[in-house]
Amino acid sequence: MVTSSLASFAPDERFDHASRQDAPIIDARNIAVNFKVEHGTVDAVKGVSFQLYRGETIAIVGESGSGKSVTARTVMGLLSKRAVVSSAASVSYDGKNILKLPERARRAMRGNRLAMIFQEPMSSLNPIYTIGSQIVEAIRVHNRMGRKQAEARALELLKQVHIPDPEARLKQYPHQLSGGQRQRVMIAMALSNDPDVLIADEPTTALDVTVQAQILNLVRELQQARGMAVVLITHDLTIVRKFSDYVYVMQHGEVREHNTTEEIFTNPRHAYTKKLLNSEPQGHAHPLPSGSTMLLEANDVRVSFMLRHGGLFKPQLRELIAVDSLGLTLRRHETLGIVGESGSGKTTFGQSLLRLNEPEGGRILFDNEPIHGKSRAQMRPLRSRMQVVFQDPFSSLNPRMTIGQIIEEGLVVNGLGANKAERLERVCDALNASGMPTNILSRFPHEFSGGQRQRIAIARAIALEPEFILLDEPTSALDLSVQSQIIALLRKLQDEKGLSYLFISHDLKVVRALCHRVIVMQNGRIVEEGPVEDVLANPQTAYTQRLVKAAFEIA
Repeated sequence: MVTSSLASFAPDERFDHASRQDAPIIDARNIAVNFKVEHGTVDAVKGVSFQLYRGETIAIVGESGSGKSVTARTVMGLLSKRAVVSSAASVSYDGKNILKLPERARRAMRGNRLAMIFQEPMSSLNPIYTIGSQIVEAIRVHNRMGRKQAEARALELLKQVHIPDPEARLKQYPHQLSGGQRQRVMIAMALSNDPDVLIADEPTTALDVTVQAQILNLVRELQQARGMAVVLITHDLTIVRKFSDYVYVMQHGEVREHNTTEEIFTNPRHAYTKKLLNSEPQGHAHPLPSGSTMLLEANDVRVSFMLRHGGLFKPQLRELIAVDSLGLTLRRHETLGIVGESGSGKTTFGQSLLRLNEPEGGRILFDNEPIHGKSRAQMRPLRSRMQVVFQDPFSSLNPRMTIGQIIEEGLVVNGLGANKAERLERVCDALNASGMPTNILSRFPHEFSGGQRQRIAIARAIALEPEFILLDEPTSALDLSVQSQIIALLRKLQDEKGLSYLFISHDLKVVRALCHRVIVMQNGRIVEEGPVEDVLANPQTAYTQRLVKAAFEIA
């Protein structure tokens, strides 16, 4: 008989434990973690238990802030100094409680026996070292191996994770790679020492739909070949259904329900699980008002970069054309989507339209005013009218500033708000609009989950009340239920303020729900464009057909 009690839906032992012949490689019991904050403590995780067996994948799902990542970091021993782990908690790895091991022993275990892929690759990669040197370091820390051998292993790993032109990438720096390419580098580093357990915290957040399946299939192949166990932390239920064996559903720091993947999806019992399964971007963009005028127009925009190849003494330079003479138009109240695989030039094109990088040629008009020839000083008066929400919120939020200071900074720089009290009111209004409480003004970015940081980044853009916002993967770090909230928020702001959006994404479900028109990019070129319903329902090119199939038929 099914009851509504937590013990019924989420007992300490797995429902399938009686059928297992082996012992769990990880048996976590009563994990409870709180953080000391200015006005007391925050209970981030409350008595979480889970078991992981060799060769299987368990998924931990839930909304942003539910405690998924804190649970994983407890296992890895990567919590901040503010964190306090309950003395009753235990994490048994191969029979040993690793929470009681000395720090030196845990450090030796990390990256070797236990590895983790983090949600934001830019916060994990050192910006002053090349990709190759960082992968080589990860290999040599745990292995007695010569540099040449480690470099060959690094190249092999980059090929395994399907990164384009891997030889060139070894000599590049993190900022020279797209978000998806950086995520693939992180996956390569995590797999470099053949770990027993791989904890993947949103491993495909920054990846386009076609590469998501490739990466997860790669992890599954390695898992089967080596008996590796995987903990998959994600908000993408499509991926969970295809790649996991057992699912734990978390909310507010507690496990609400757990069961085999098949049972969770076919017979969800807890109301929260049912809500998650029913959450998916819905609706369509509201029709454009009649007589909408042109806000942004671009023609023949071209951007290229010089890539270095070869050795130190005989370097060779090769031109990479990231944006190949492209154009677009955007009207007031309109949302234009740009989609394509990682490295297709989406972000570079979008940033060049705002003069955040320097186009080599082309014309760009904003509100009928040419901006392609303006200097940085001449662009400054326009900056409050055009804002950006970047893909990686951790790298775009100053870690030394409080949330209040981060959002207020743009108001101060642009002379908005008559005084401190008025600016504070606008900051609070922006936080409310983005779905965040106003009691977080004195907290810092690292104290929030990835999804919460993304909402703070949106609040910072909204506070300036711009006419145009470049949204670069704004929902990539958000769970499904919050994606729907953000889409509704963006629609509401568009209706009330007449905003125009350039929406860069690899999530075609979100694009379908939010955009009026869509542009499909591949290798720096536009291969297809038109009304979003026409392009997604009847794609004309093989490339677009592949994107649509990967987005809507992955399950």
